[in-house]
Amino acid sequence: MIDLDICCDEHDFSALAGAFKAEAESDCPLALEIVFADRQEIRRLNSEFRKNDRVTDVLSFPALDGILGKKICAADFPYDVDEDGRLFLGSIAICTDVAREQAEEYGHTYERELYYLAVHGVCHLLGYDHMTETDKAAMREKEERVLKILNLARE
Repeated sequence: MIDLDICCDEHDFSALAGAFKAEAESDCPLALEIVFADRQEIRRLNSEFRKNDRVTDVLSFPALDGILGKKICAADFPYDVDEDGRLFLGSIAICTDVAREQAEEYGHTYERELYYLAVHGVCHLLGYDHMTETDKAAMREKEERVLKILNLARE
């Protein structure tokens, strides 16, 4: 079980934190931040950090390495624990412009798209990836399980 604190100035993601409770194990509270960006900012971030000069929907910036499938322990990452005893998982940047476009393209709500992108980002912060088909399948399974808890699963 994890106790997840999501810092986001523009949207309440408390339901997302609850949906991830059983998706990992930790000996301390975990924290992450979600920020929203426009097309220009997400492209700049993608170019600077991923050397990919294009607009994207979501970027994740994990703070911890080697945590996939393991209990997340504060003692393993002492420099990433804040003054409140929370271990910082990392940051997620979501492009609201692309989220709106994708919501329309896929025929669902903007809120559902925001949550999907946030879930995708949290999965990356927890060590999941989609570079191989096996990894992609594991990550998609995790995403769908969390979205189902949020009553946002694909129909």
